[in-house]
Amino acid sequence: MGKLLEVNNLSISFTQYVQGLNRHDLKVISDLSLDIGESEIVAVLGSSGSGKSLLAHTILGILPYNAHVTGDVKFNGEILDQEKKEKIRGKEICLIPQSVNFLDPLMKVSQQAVGECKDDNERKEKKIRQREVFAKYGLDESVDDLYPFELSGGMARKVLLSTALLNDPDLLIADEPTPGLDSKSVEETIQDIRKLKDQGKGVLLITHEIDVALKTADRIAIFYSGYVIEINKVENFLNSDNLLHPYTKALVDALPHNGFKLTEGVQPLEEVSGCPYYENCPISSDKCANNKPELIEHDGAMIRCFNFNKAVSEEVVDEVVSEEVVDEVVSEGPVEESVSEEIAEEVNGEEANDGA
Repeated sequence: MGKLLEVNNLSISFTQYVQGLNRHDLKVISDLSLDIGESEIVAVLGSSGSGKSLLAHTILGILPYNAHVTGDVKFNGEILDQEKKEKIRGKEICLIPQSVNFLDPLMKVSQQAVGECKDDNERKEKKIRQREVFAKYGLDESVDDLYPFELSGGMARKVLLSTALLNDPDLLIADEPTPGLDSKSVEETIQDIRKLKDQGKGVLLITHEIDVALKTADRIAIFYSGYVIEINKVENFLNSDNLLHPYTKALVDALPHNGFKLTEGVQPLEEVSGCPYYENCPISSDKCANNKPELIEHDGAMIRCFNFNKAVSEEVVDEVVSEEVVDEVVSEGPVEESVSEEIAEEVNGEEANDGA
């Protein structure tokens, strides 16, 4: 399966002026990396304000003038500069916008879908294509002459989806496609997005609704305070024991069917010197306070955490336990690098119990 989209080490900041001429750079996305393959749906899941929609705007090249971007975005193996983004957006990459308010209230939906045409022949071709796509998603001919205010929420979402598909793009970006919809419309939207995968499309699904991500995506990327902290297969989200990052585990454990196991703390609003989850993390170590973990590959997933694997390394344990305990741990099998002091303390406790 080829990679349609590759985002590598993307960081975004905005220049602001506060209290007169005092310049301030606000960093909203840091070191973001992810990819999307053909016939794959990748969900970007995070709370409101975590930077999810800015990722979509970066890919499409529609960030405001005061944005500063580092890193690169590749589409079909080619780096996208601003000129290339403007050339392919709306054609090879299309956006399903976040709100139905993107529809022009003074224009019939078929006219909006067809858009501008250079001559009558192009208009006729686009009209035929528009009717085919509308019919595929259950929008009959009577819908063509309706204004947006005459549509139900579910119908309006289908119009947005159909309009995005008119040019048969390779990649669809669905930005929060379900908020405000009733349960039936949500299920229909999920099925519509899944059909895109069956047609060989790649889909970037941006959402803060974990239930939608679980039902729709093949992989889920977790956003936290502007960072991607974990990317994992959707099946691993069915059990928090299969996840790697402590925040992701806490997120899944907080779901209703897992008993609403809530944790204290909020996401930091400003850039911090160490791991953004340090203040709320149950397995943090001194290293996490002033060092940012990199996003690394582990067993088919991506993880940004020093202590995720809870393994015991001789170097770390030597600082908190005796040499005798280290020898015992190492003799039991191969050890991996990176561990929190909490795990070392557990090893101490086990030895004390054995001695008793």
